[in-house]
Amino acid sequence: MDLARLSGVSTQQIRNYEEAGVLPPVPRTESGYRVFGEAHRQALLTYRAMAMGYGAVAAAVILRTAHEGDVPGALALVDAAHAALHEERVSLRAAGEALRTLAGEPPEEDVPGPDLLIGEVAALLGVRTSTLRVWEAAGLLSPRREPGTGYRHYTPDEIRDARFILALRRNHYLLDQIRPVLDGLRREGSTEALRSAIAARTITLTTRTRAMLEGAGHLHTYLASL
Repeated sequence: MDLARLSGVSTQQIRNYEEAGVLPPVPRTESGYRVFGEAHRQALLTYRAMAMGYGAVAAAVILRTAHEGDVPGALALVDAAHAALHEERVSLRAAGEALRTLAGEPPEEDVPGPDLLIGEVAALLGVRTSTLRVWEAAGLLSPRREPGTGYRHYTPDEIRDARFILALRRNHYLLDQIRPVLDGLRREGSTEALRSAIAARTITLTTRTRAMLEGAGHLHTYLASL
């Protein structure tokens, strides 16, 4: 069987698949020529289907593990991939809920001046300075320190973040739950941009989930033939 021609890839790529464990062991003739059969074609089709959802690297590792005789290990890798996708989906949902919480907050007040000291920020937000230090220790805030005195200077962006933290804390969010929301806000620039990014990523995850299901179906059929 000319596997390279049937699959539309180069002979070298087929060798790469063999070395990566994507294909089951390939017998050779006395003269050293590789002899591919239906099992190799099915393995390649399975790999291609799985790569669409699991990614090329993960798909190769799963098939290599199966070809080494460790089918339970291969299935455990499949489970881990689905679990990781679920965790990302849960995180996105939590971030979306946090944004809805922020949307219900009153409009922000103008910040008086470019930078504020910790006492001024505490007074503006109605919290203790120790609360701001706790948020800083948790990695949620990073005020600039004044050389010599060590005084904390909060920029308008830091004050905005502190307001977000306060709003979410009032709604019983834990500090570890707030961190990914803040990271997203800083990355995207605004709550609206983050909301759009979450929506787009959710669509991507749904597409990937469908691809993973299709790939898992191919894997099930292939493993049954081994």
